[in-house]
Amino acid sequence: MTDDRLIVALDVPNALAGLELAEKLGDAVSFYKIGLGMLTGGGLALADELKREHGKRIFLDMKLFDIGATIEAAVRGLAQYDLDFLTVHGDPHVVRAAKEGASGKPLKILAVTILTSLDRADLDAGLIRAGDIPDLVAERAGRAFDAGADGVIASPQEAAMIRALPNAAGKLIVTPGVRPVGAALGDQKRVATPAQAIADGADHIVVGRPIWAAPDPKAAAAAILDELRG
Repeated sequence: MTDDRLIVALDVPNALAGLELAEKLGDAVSFYKIGLGMLTGGGLALADELKREHGKRIFLDMKLFDIGATIEAAVRGLAQYDLDFLTVHGDPHVVRAAKEGASGKPLKILAVTILTSLDRADLDAGLIRAGDIPDLVAERAGRAFDAGADGVIASPQEAAMIRALPNAAGKLIVTPGVRPVGAALGDQKRVATPAQAIADGADHIVVGRPIWAAPDPKAAAAAILDELRG
């Protein structure tokens, strides 16, 4: 059985490139993330094709943020695609609206805490209140859980703290910012290895560049899966 703890980010320009990568990975990978960058390149069509024709699980990473009525309407429309995960920003009003929009569907709503590409200097520039990032992430995660989120997106460095929250029982923790040993950090600032992220409480890890930029993407994915199983 394929290990769906690994989610491969299809951070490629368009649906054709995404489908080509998925075909290279074959049955080694069962779960894919399609993000905002591919939305105008056929991302929803690719999500639908991978789900319906190839039996893959799909994580649509849109990080939605708007007024409640708009979020509810957007999520209700996206839920028709039979997706597995959808991200929204972790503000409680956004999470509540997203859950309403997903009502009756198996779609899991995941709340973004603080993007893994940001550090304290970035938060200061954005006028985000003072505080250590792990503490802010844990507080946002707790509030998102209280608002009904099925899980959160957080860096692997905060996974253990979130898993320890009283209201985290039964909730999903999905961690981007995962890099195999020796891989370049790219645009990520708060990272960990695949095995460490899982050990610290993550249910799924998201890996993009270290797989799709590898000379042999399937071998790169297999090496990460071997690390998780080991």
